[in-house]
Amino acid sequence: MELLKAIYPWGPLLFGLGFLAPVIAALMTNLGVQAPLGLTEIQTGLIVGGTWGLVAKFGGRWI
Repeated sequence: MELLKAIYPWGPLLFGLGFLAPVIAALMTNLGVQAPLGLTEIQTGLIVGGTWGLVAKFGGRWI
């Protein structure tokens, strides 16, 4: 129970890294979009998903 209390505030970041990053990488691969700056698709997904998760955590909303 203490573990859940500890990670609950970081839920948006975990969602961004654990769910959005692979979805973004899969979409990029399926649509044939090349990752910028020589990164792989998953690296790009982790950057975008992590950034979006941090914005949601500290901003209080996803949009």
